Amino acid sequence: MNFIALKMLTGDKGKYFGILFGLTIASFLITQQLAIFTGLMTRTFGFITDSGLADAWVMDSKVQFVDDIKPLQDTRLLRVRGIEGVAWAVPLYKGLLKARLDNGNFQTCNVVGLDDATLIGGPATMVEGKLDDLRQSQGIVVDEVGARTRLARRRPDGTSTPLKVGDSLELNDHRAVVVGICRVSRTFQSQPVIYTTYARATQFAPRERKLLSFIQIKAKDGVDVAALCRRIQELTGLQALPREDFKDLTWKYFFKYTGIPVNFGIAVALGFVVGLAIAGQTFYNFTLENLKHFAALKAMGTTNLTLLRMVVLQALFVGGVGYGLGTGAAAWFGSKASANTELAFRLPWQILAATGAAMALICTFAAFISLWKVVRLEPAVVFKG
Repeated sequence: MNFIALKMLTGDKGKYFGILFGLTIASFLITQQLAIFTGLMTRTFGFITDSGLADAWVMDSKVQFVDDIKPLQDTRLLRVRGIEGVAWAVPLYKGLLKARLDNGNFQTCNVVGLDDATLIGGPATMVEGKLDDLRQSQGIVVDEVGARTRLARRRPDGTSTPLKVGDSLELNDHRAVVVGICRVSRTFQSQPVIYTTYARATQFAPRERKLLSFIQIKAKDGVDVAALCRRIQELTGLQALPREDFKDLTWKYFFKYTGIPVNFGIAVALGFVVGLAIAGQTFYNFTLENLKHFAALKAMGTTNLTLLRMVVLQALFVGGVGYGLGTGAAAWFGSKASANTELAFRLPWQILAATGAAMALICTFAAFISLWKVVRLEPAVVFKG
């Protein structure tokens, strides 16, 4: 009976490919939009991900996300270092500074100042040069995407040359020399990222009384990080968060206070409705056209349960094929079509599971409206007409 059910489904090529097309489009839209949304949310805390050595971050109590900089006094660093359970604590500067390019244009950049002694918090992957080269006079390290795009040198004919080691920039009227190119996670604003030492970053930055953006800490062996963060908060009045909690704080801010979830939610809902409408209507019409075949099987003694199983098998089969084609197309889109672009794309297994659940709902609906006709079918239909 399973073979007969599949034969009936694929026998009418027009109806079969119509159902398959609707389910594929629905699967593709749901997967693609969810993956882009996840990619955008991941970019919001990409800087925290890159700074992987620290167990926790200490900041002003009013900070709401990683780019919400509320500077601290430098003396706060010494206070944190003296708390029991802290193995080390290092300063971190993070701010937006304008870089003056060789053609006179300005480009806003994320400037990160690392602890002069340890360079903790620096990029994990160096494409050119070494992180230790930051200790050279006026040295900076630039991310490869920024060096290739927004910070690239423009020729008179309109072409551009990527920024390379040995080139120089002007940051807030201070000369800076590129000593390395690094690879970092893309940021939410997609601005170029420049690394330098903490002392040099505070020289580049406009003069303010407070310039310490964050304190990165490492807990001693055997010390619970969450408990240490609570102790720091009680003793200093600052906000201290484990790395993962700081990530959650950041993406939840964007989730709550921006229109991103609503916009992508509408797109995902649209994909679901498209699949529901096309697949449901086409599958129902397919069932109507095959009622005589179902009636013939019923007249030969096939039970309602067997017929229902046949309809469910048809729905699951076409749904599984549509799911595979749609998610496959979305995965290809993310890995190939969006490579080296500003498009954010991240496809964890949870998205594939969510798309599978949505496709199961669509197929269940399509099968349900067809099952009603099959259950009420009279075997005598086969002898009419």
